[in-house]
Amino acid sequence: MRLLMCGDVVGRSGRKVVTDNLKKLRERYAIDFVIVNGENAAGGFGITPKICNELFDAGADAITTGNHVWDQRDIIPHFDKEPRLLRPDNFPKGTPGKGVGQFTDARGRKIIIMHLMARLFMDPLDDPFAAVTEMLNTWRLGRNTDAIVLDFHGEASSEKMAMGHFLDGRVSVVVGTHTHIPTADAQVLLGGTGYMTDIGMCGDYDSVIGIRKEISVERFVRKMPTARMEAAQGNATMCAVLIDIDDATGLTTDIRPVRIGGRLREELPE
Repeated sequence: MRLLMCGDVVGRSGRKVVTDNLKKLRERYAIDFVIVNGENAAGGFGITPKICNELFDAGADAITTGNHVWDQRDIIPHFDKEPRLLRPDNFPKGTPGKGVGQFTDARGRKIIIMHLMARLFMDPLDDPFAAVTEMLNTWRLGRNTDAIVLDFHGEASSEKMAMGHFLDGRVSVVVGTHTHIPTADAQVLLGGTGYMTDIGMCGDYDSVIGIRKEISVERFVRKMPTARMEAAQGNATMCAVLIDIDDATGLTTDIRPVRIGGRLREELPE
């Protein structure tokens, strides 16, 4: 099984680089399933039902989110209508939506997507380690699912790496989102779980993590309120990761970064 996971989509330029390239990548690499993190797709803050549909039409099979999930109010009721849209599972009970989804690819193989938010330098949500342990009481590789994927949305690289090692051998892949900066540590851990601390963003890198650089720099320099934060709209880079999973074990055999367009150096697997 071959999966593609796209990092946080930021603003209009981020959406464009994804919609322009996703179907081409699916065909070139015979990708079976695509996951897109869309939490910043609406001008850098949240996602809307219309944008969800754009990403699904472009070739996404599932959309994850993160700490900006509720920024656009019209997305809240959409979670009860759209099972392919996930929010972090460790929000309080009763929060709209769900943080784990059951999917199948075109060959009928079952894929479980888990979505959790870290806590260091983030909102004080429920313990993600306890939450994923509870999920794994239900879902087991080789028993009732062919692949388990975790989008771990967090700030601290240490917390993400701890989660990767905590789940090594029990899930197919643990990939981080949120910081918008791609890390250079794509690897298969000793137990067979694919791992990368952060995929990076699908957005304009002539910016400060996707926000117009002039506004962000002024905030740091003056420590005063500035103009409203706006997504940068220049030529965007699509940052993603390509994951090969062994059908017999559900574990990762290879994990490689994918980067197309914009300012970052292109990375396309052979």
